[in-house]
Amino acid sequence: MTKRTEAKHKIDRRMGENIWGRPKSPVNKREYGPGQHGQRRKGKLSDYGIQLKAKQKLKGYYANISERQFHGIYMEASRITGDTSENLIGLLERRLDALVYRAKFVPTMFAARQFVSHGHVKVNGKRVTIPSMRLKAGDTIELTEKSKQLGTVLEAIQLAERDVPDYVEVDHKAMTARLARVPALSDVPYPVQMEPHFVVEYYSR
Repeated sequence: MTKRTEAKHKIDRRMGENIWGRPKSPVNKREYGPGQHGQRRKGKLSDYGIQLKAKQKLKGYYANISERQFHGIYMEASRITGDTSENLIGLLERRLDALVYRAKFVPTMFAARQFVSHGHVKVNGKRVTIPSMRLKAGDTIELTEKSKQLGTVLEAIQLAERDVPDYVEVDHKAMTARLARVPALSDVPYPVQMEPHFVVEYYSR
């Protein structure tokens, strides 16, 4: 069980936004932060504060990946030709756990990480247990035979709160999905506005 499974509601309240668009998010009822000082009026954020919040929000969205890992992804994005903020989103969406989530095999990004690490997913026919594995356009994932009948999988497929984006091709009968192409920021169905350019500014200070 990932340490961060129960952290998703705390992240929502800290950010003041329902960053996964989940109907059970506490932000839907309480738009103030957690803790005894949560209802205090917040002052205007500094430039640094805006950049930090953008980083925490994007990092939190992908199952709150570690700072070291997230910074490593940023460094890789900065070395690739083109817009660093677009490259950053492309690298995050190429993670195996992100594709499992986008294909609606699981209800949350946190569940996707756990699902992969427990050995429920095959990539191009080989079983993989590394959620951060980087996929290429054209790679195909498939659930193992036992996993195809799991109640959580069958329930997740029926969830109406989100759709499969067009850069992912899914066959829910065969329980397979394919990364058709690496998406741009505008292609990714974030429920809230993500601002990767502020993340780039944060790390390039």
